[in-house]
Amino acid sequence: MVDVELLKRVVEAPGVSGHEFMGIRDLVIEELKPVVDEIYVDKLGNVIAHKKGSGPKIMIAAHMDKIGVMVNHIDKEGYLHVVPVGGVDPRTLVAQRIRFFTEKGERFGVVGHIPPHLQKPEDRKKAADWDTIVVDIGVDSREEAEELGFRVGTVGEFAPAFTRLNENRIATPYLDDRVCLYTMIEAAKRLESHEADIYFVASVQEEVGLRGARVASYAIDPEIGIAMDVTFAKQVGDKGKIVPKLGGGPVMDVGPNINPKVRAFADEVAKKYDIPLQVEASPRPTGTDANIMQINREGVATAVLSVPIRYMHSQVETADLRDIEKTIEFARHFLEELRPMDLTP
Repeated sequence: MVDVELLKRVVEAPGVSGHEFMGIRDLVIEELKPVVDEIYVDKLGNVIAHKKGSGPKIMIAAHMDKIGVMVNHIDKEGYLHVVPVGGVDPRTLVAQRIRFFTEKGERFGVVGHIPPHLQKPEDRKKAADWDTIVVDIGVDSREEAEELGFRVGTVGEFAPAFTRLNENRIATPYLDDRVCLYTMIEAAKRLESHEADIYFVASVQEEVGLRGARVASYAIDPEIGIAMDVTFAKQVGDKGKIVPKLGGGPVMDVGPNINPKVRAFADEVAKKYDIPLQVEASPRPTGTDANIMQINREGVATAVLSVPIRYMHSQVETADLRDIEKTIEFARHFLEELRPMDLTP
């Protein structure tokens, strides 16, 4: 079953894009090192863990970076002005806490909200944007802020808020993509006999351009590449366009980013082990590490394995523990069953 405490540690470990070394990287190494043959960190910061086999060579990647903010100005009153790192919607920051990583350790700030009593009627209809987002860190001057360790370039992320909604559902910032990072780690731990030559990659800087997967796939040169990333689950306001649902099991895409031979093999594995496998249509690039893996060197046979979540890129991303468990088991069996195959579409 899902180790909720480890999942919480993985979700909450620091690691804004480009700063994965602040916490999550060491945790990944700690968890994977006992179950692989070799593990190392490349020059970009990817963690690459190799479990040797005769083949085929497969790279399975889950990105370990987070979206966040970076300080770009400290005004004379000590307020922080910030810019996004990755796809942060400024509307999700209003009246929320931000955890910063300063030269003097962790600090917290809040994005204040002007009370409705003090707003003009027309202002109540306006959404927050990056020109209006200001972070209050509890000081009265730039000098006080700097004394606390804040500088231009200091990064921050959504404050930890892991919540158990009920027996099966959790809500927390950063299920994207820490829930898939956790499932990859657990699949590696549960893996038994296998022929595949497996590279587990905790990739960096996915949220700012799929950068880690680009260099890792070039170095590894896999035959097959699997990106593990979250996808959208049915939720309020989706207008019927979203098919996967919470509690329905793991999700795999179909589309031009997906190798049809690998996808057909996935269906065979799911059927053999009685694991429900939801289908998502992806007529365009999937927006995951699979995009860049597919066009590495002479080409890689790629697929995407996802955990469905609601409210992506917010502080209340929501997932179902049953989906997480089934994704772990599917990934494990996929890797155990993998044999050399013709990958030509």
